[in-house]
Amino acid sequence: MSDTGGAEPFKEIPESVFADDDGSADARLAQALIRYSHAKTPLTEVVDALAYARVLIPVMASGEQRVMGDYGVEKDEVASTGVVAVQMPDGRAALPVFTDVDAVKAWNEKARPIPAEGPRAALAAIAESWASLVINPGMETVVIPRPAVWALGQGLTWRPAVVDGQVSAEVRDAVTSAVTTDAALRGVEAVAGNGAEVAVVLRLTPGLTQPEVDDVVQRVQREIAHADVVAQRVDSLELRLATA
Repeated sequence: MSDTGGAEPFKEIPESVFADDDGSADARLAQALIRYSHAKTPLTEVVDALAYARVLIPVMASGEQRVMGDYGVEKDEVASTGVVAVQMPDGRAALPVFTDVDAVKAWNEKARPIPAEGPRAALAAIAESWASLVINPGMETVVIPRPAVWALGQGLTWRPAVVDGQVSAEVRDAVTSAVTTDAALRGVEAVAGNGAEVAVVLRLTPGLTQPEVDDVVQRVQREIAHADVVAQRVDSLELRLATA
């Protein structure tokens, strides 16, 4: 037996799960994106494919100019890891992910693609408090909303708040249960929104003064903010005022 001189035995470094990755797109995710772009399938299929797909996260050196198409990146939107955020049209930050190396290079030739499973990409966005994932920005961009990102990161199935123009019963019940009706607020309901994903319709008593209306709106906002189902399932919300 040879003398090791007290040294620890050699430990082989485990091979990366992406060692054989050639940089091409995941077939299932690519097909889901094509079907979604032609309105042949809902966004849920893309999210389901992301749960098992390898995506590429772009990493860039700090201080470089990063302005790409409609999803420009501000210099102060850089995480400590070197991962960058893109600016969505509504002003929120999102993590860009790409299906393949060519898509990364088309977006920015200086970006270094880092492979990651879809759920890990979701966790990276959550860790930076970024709202969404954006697949292939600058191309046929697909936005994965915050509730879907949260579900991906937790290993859960995403259940959209709105399906075929109808708010799910669970979300409707959560809204109506969270909001207290009184003499000023006669009723409340949740419907599909226009500018936002879900609109909460407040049916007010006729003749209220503006301060009374403001009080109702502020109270409802506070009550909805404490509804867990709404926080987990609804990406964006708007209030509408109507007369009872």
